[in-house]
Amino acid sequence: MIHTIAKFRTYCNSLTKYSRYRTREVFVGETPLGADNPIRIQSMTTTDTMNTIATVDQSIRMVDAGCDYVRITAPSKLEAENLLNIKNELRKKGYKVPLIADIHFTPNAAEIAARIVEKVRVNPGNYADKKSFRNIDYNDSEYDLELDRIRQKFTPLVKICKEYGTALRIGTNHGSLSDRIMSRYGDSPLGMVESALEFLRICEDENYYNIVLSMKSSNPKVMVQAYRLLIQKMEEENMYYPFHLGVTEAGGGEDGRIKSALGIGTLLEDGIGDTIRVSLTEDPEHEVPVAISLVNRYKNRDKHQDIKPLEAPPYNPYEYNKQQTFDVSGIGGNNVTRVVADFSNRKFISISDLSDIGYLYNAATDKWNMTDSAADIIFLGDNVPGFDLPTGLKPVYNYSSWKKNKDRSFPLFTCAEYLFNKELSPELNFLSLIITDLNDILLEKLKNEMTTVIVVDSENLHAMPEQRRFFCELLLRNIPNPVIIKRTYNNITCEDFILYSSTDFGALLIEGFGDGVWAECSFIEKDEPDNVFVKNFVQKNERSEKTINKILFGVLQAARTRISKTEYIACPSCGRTLFDLQVTTDLIRKKTEHLKGVKIAIMGCIVNGPGEMADADYGYVGSGIDKITLYKGKEIVRRNIPAMNAVECLIEIIRENNDWQEPNL
Repeated sequence: MIHTIAKFRTYCNSLTKYSRYRTREVFVGETPLGADNPIRIQSMTTTDTMNTIATVDQSIRMVDAGCDYVRITAPSKLEAENLLNIKNELRKKGYKVPLIADIHFTPNAAEIAARIVEKVRVNPGNYADKKSFRNIDYNDSEYDLELDRIRQKFTPLVKICKEYGTALRIGTNHGSLSDRIMSRYGDSPLGMVESALEFLRICEDENYYNIVLSMKSSNPKVMVQAYRLLIQKMEEENMYYPFHLGVTEAGGGEDGRIKSALGIGTLLEDGIGDTIRVSLTEDPEHEVPVAISLVNRYKNRDKHQDIKPLEAPPYNPYEYNKQQTFDVSGIGGNNVTRVVADFSNRKFISISDLSDIGYLYNAATDKWNMTDSAADIIFLGDNVPGFDLPTGLKPVYNYSSWKKNKDRSFPLFTCAEYLFNKELSPELNFLSLIITDLNDILLEKLKNEMTTVIVVDSENLHAMPEQRRFFCELLLRNIPNPVIIKRTYNNITCEDFILYSSTDFGALLIEGFGDGVWAECSFIEKDEPDNVFVKNFVQKNERSEKTINKILFGVLQAARTRISKTEYIACPSCGRTLFDLQVTTDLIRKKTEHLKGVKIAIMGCIVNGPGEMADADYGYVGSGIDKITLYKGKEIVRRNIPAMNAVECLIEIIRENNDWQEPNL
């Protein structure tokens, strides 16, 4: 019997067939976005906007790297006025790239910029409000008065944009929702959406429609939920404005790429997104190739194999709920997401090889030591190591080899082997399936088999939605077996593997699907002498198993399903930044990266600082030239500390709150 499961309204054209979500066309200078236009790439300058030459030079590097739009901060009237000099210099050099003015707190700067540049971005959380973390109990009439106040402040900008043909982005940031929104809707995706819609309705009342919307957060779960909810709310009001995608304060290095790909890629998989920015704590021209790699993956995606349609998801896609499975030998149930290491292609396996997946052998004590990123399962295929594996590591063999090596090991079955062989492990069995393997006979057998963990794979070009469809079928059939998500990547660069795997695994994990992750990969070397990221991330002669293990744990951390290291919420720097963000972030990381589970926010200025840090344990925020203010959660602990002493002061605060531990040297 198939039980009825509640179905929720969908938020995209199709959950199974790739197609771009249709939005209206918006002109940003001579480079339109939305509708049938390509997904546009943008980044943001980190120079002082008053330094015309430096900003122009950096803008040119960004355009040459592939930027369609260049965003520049304008925190005051002076910077807004200097946008004209920057624009003129770029035009003299033959660059017609549309410019976007980034505005916070200063309506007068926005009104100046709207007469100069092709697009203005405003943050509805601080354009007409200042954040003080006050909870205000508004009645309806008081709330309406607040909306009238916002209308009076915002309407002049709307009229200027309409007169000059300037586009407008209403860009909500999770970290800077106003006290008014927080008081009524809470710190939630719904609050983010309503914050934007209030400003959007004012625009429509003025018959102005050249608008782009964004819902940014440093938490990819929140970011994805907010965009989906925004689509649902806009469709109720017959609105189809284009979307700018981004994960704010993602950080740098592999963590920034993983978190960005998880959030942006999840939406791109469903055809959502008209322009993107990957926010990294690196030079802006380094953001552009990452964004291009994400977008290029979808150029021919519509040619994928058919997937059985699904009218609506049988789970709530607007909030996170872990899909319930039962526990099989520590897999599924309430256990953390497990990581599989694939050693099936190694001809010989030595004791030292297991250091690649977090197991360090001490010959003097004859004991194994585990790191915080030690894999849980090792797939050996048909290879039998000549030594005893660590007790905490589950060895898995192909079924035919397992029959010869049953001692403390477990079999992996194909669908045919599982259906037609009765010899199962009494403790734990793995069953490899793709969606076409599902049939009534198999599903009926699974209902009565409490020792089986499913391994779901896919060869479809549109693989993530196919695997999601697989999970939905299990939900609809009431099959609660644990499921490990497996993906195979052949002949791929390391950086593309990071981006693709973060999307493919992360998109399912933040839906609440998956009890484990398993990646099989063959890397190709790409001659990129200037790619500092690849040089820093992949150590010379590092074996693929180590790289894969490192990335998978990073994906679980970004999806917040398993915490194995310190998390950094770091903004990408811009002209508002009051200290060297890249240098400071690197210094803080080196001194604190051993603090497993601690979240540290590193913010260049006050714009998103306290709000985005609401999700962090500690905050390091620029509050003046070479002045730092330190936070514990939302609370200021020390104000205006000289930057040269601030990192040590941060460590002192961590010690005082008993979150410090000495690193293992």
